Amino acid sequence: MSSDRTEPYDVVIVGGGPGGLSAAVALGRGRKRVLLCDAGPRRNAAATHIHNFVTRDGTPPEEFRAVARQQLSEYANVAVVDEYVSSVTGARGAFEVGVGSGRVQARRVLLCTGMIDEMPSIPGFRELWGQSIFQCPYCHGWELRDRQWGYFVRAFDPQHFQAFSLLLRGWTRDVVVFTHGVVDVPEAALQALGAAGIRVETQPLVGLLRKDAKLEAVQLADGSTVPRDALFTHPAQKQVELVRELGVALDDDGFVRVDPMTRETSRAGVYAAGDLATRMQGAILAAAAATHAATVINMELTAELVMAGLR
Repeated sequence: MSSDRTEPYDVVIVGGGPGGLSAAVALGRGRKRVLLCDAGPRRNAAATHIHNFVTRDGTPPEEFRAVARQQLSEYANVAVVDEYVSSVTGARGAFEVGVGSGRVQARRVLLCTGMIDEMPSIPGFRELWGQSIFQCPYCHGWELRDRQWGYFVRAFDPQHFQAFSLLLRGWTRDVVVFTHGVVDVPEAALQALGAAGIRVETQPLVGLLRKDAKLEAVQLADGSTVPRDALFTHPAQKQVELVRELGVALDDDGFVRVDPMTRETSRAGVYAAGDLATRMQGAILAAAAATHAATVINMELTAELVMAGLR
């Protein structure tokens, strides 16, 4: 935004994905003055379709956003700008938010920024991300059912490793777990996977063979290859710069810590919803969490504004 605005927004939403868009609808319908800021690359930029979102299953992400923006245009109290939010200063009820080249005032801030995925340095990984390499079988498993799948394990988590490996068997009988030579899997887990018909390959991955943006095989350090049609993994993630600069509390896994009832962060008046606050990530989950946050923010603001004689 090119100039300062003196009239405060009730809420500035940072991030225009399913979470931010859903929050904007709820707050707009609550008659709050909202600024939705959407800039930078999409978290799901490599994805071709959104899945598991009722009435929108199979919708291309850009179409989803376009429809949402068109619906938001019906609410004159909601503004959408393709601008970065560079800073958030001030306190609850009186934030100053850097938007583009200008600054705006806001009573509340809702973060729906998603996360940054950090790609491993394996040749072919980045090119196949979102095409043949995925995080979530619920999002992509149906289209690849009964094919050859792999699970690339980045670190051993006793509560997640075995459960996720077995989960993949719900879509296909052919699953190979790749430990990359750095994950030591306990014998009990190996036996459990073997009983489920899941093979564990301990050789490091040195490359991914592809054709026409589709995975064909996993290349191992001993020179062998394992034919695969899809690879599931959970790459390391980090918060966007704005969230890191805000200094809100993070949990042990690096996600923003929020109050489960209000979605408020450790910084009063700043809320968070979507992928940045949980490993349970997905479009409909982000939309639900952001709508939850929006209803809480709306309730708080309505009471404040009415009592102050501003509504």
